[in-house]
Amino acid sequence: MDDMAAALAREREAIGPLLSLTDPGDALTAYYALYHPAALTRLYVQRGASGRAEGFVATCTTGADLFRPLVVLRAERDRLLGDLLRGGLAAGRPYRFSAPLRYAALLEGLLRLTETRVALVLLLDVTVFEPVLNVLVVPAQGADGGLRFEIRSREGRVLAASGTNWRSPHFAEVYVYSEPEVRGRGFARSVASACTAALLEEGVRPLYVASEGDEASLGLAAGLGYRDSGHREWIAAGVREA
Repeated sequence: MDDMAAALAREREAIGPLLSLTDPGDALTAYYALYHPAALTRLYVQRGASGRAEGFVATCTTGADLFRPLVVLRAERDRLLGDLLRGGLAAGRPYRFSAPLRYAALLEGLLRLTETRVALVLLLDVTVFEPVLNVLVVPAQGADGGLRFEIRSREGRVLAASGTNWRSPHFAEVYVYSEPEVRGRGFARSVASACTAALLEEGVRPLYVASEGDEASLGLAAGLGYRDSGHREWIAAGVREA
């Protein structure tokens, strides 16, 4: 392990007590702060007088947007958020943000935002999940080497796909996509079911994140057994003011 990776590992250990590895509301932040590849992660930690970590900002390069790092953060006290943003983010650089909804009002006063939305964090209820059997679903490999399931046309075009946006040792966020011409035929449900079942077999708890008001996505998730965890994620894009 090189010096930078070793330093990041120490910082990750220091912020561990600020997160719950078993709480779906912390799952996304825990993945990016603790498990995202070290070469693609920068971590700024705010410490108190005793040297104990009291808050952090992680900026992570992801395949979803190579030019706008994803920012996740936690603070023991809300008043630390301003210090964390000033210490961890470059002024004027565009970022994407994912934070608990309770931080939204404070962050909106500290950032110049171009878009915002609120998403529900849904957790699979394993007692009601019933796998959908569809012989058209075939396993594939995601861009990161992770799980992916597809339905393809006879010509080989992907008509529907499901995989994971991220995966920690504890949770994984399932995504699903289908081409407009096949919607309503159960293809999205079939591939999402296959991905969900595979995660369960591997001992990982599946999550599904959907924007408020996205009835189609919420309905698909509910039909598979995903239930509202009660957690809301504030998702935004913007820059830190100078």
